[in-house]
Amino acid sequence: MRRYPVPLGFVFRSRAKEEKAAVADKAPLTDSKQTRDPQAPKGRPTPKRSEAQSQRRSVANTSMTRKEAAKRQREERRAALDRQRQALATGDERYLPARDKGPVRKLARDFIDSRFNIAEFFLPMAVVILVLSMVRVPALQTIALLLWLVVIVLIVLDSFVTGYRLKKRLAERFPDDNKRGAVAYALMRSLQMRRLRLPKPQVKRGERP
Repeated sequence: MRRYPVPLGFVFRSRAKEEKAAVADKAPLTDSKQTRDPQAPKGRPTPKRSEAQSQRRSVANTSMTRKEAAKRQREERRAALDRQRQALATGDERYLPARDKGPVRKLARDFIDSRFNIAEFFLPMAVVILVLSMVRVPALQTIALLLWLVVIVLIVLDSFVTGYRLKKRLAERFPDDNKRGAVAYALMRSLQMRRLRLPKPQVKRGERP
């Protein structure tokens, strides 16, 4: 009797594959056109092509406007400096530098600007003394040295009196405000010539601030 060979694949076929195929056959078919549940893990529908293109354009425009943003910052900084420069000339408190702001600093400036200060003539006198000291005449050089000592002593005495009176005035006018550094700020201002002071003087000489 003739025997036909039996395929080995049929004999050794994996049952696991058969079970998986059966489960796949029983699984319900899903409609690919069915709308996605909003609560699904994706959470949002796929954007349309036009929306995606607009989003890409917005990102590209954002990256292109960095130069414009830097230019705008430079313009704002320049405008702030211009306002500060005008405030130094007019005394506008809104745009003054931080070291010049406040009623305490304003009173200190007005107190110095309302009186004559020996220290404000220091630079002109220093030039005169320097010229006299360069002349090769012993008498003039001696006079220049004595004059230099007199100027230094007068500036120290005047600054001491000015600081004491200003400190007393600030204590009377602003007893509860912070007055730290106001006297030193005023004495540094007294060393400058009146026409070169910034902020510009807002009171006349002899006027009580």
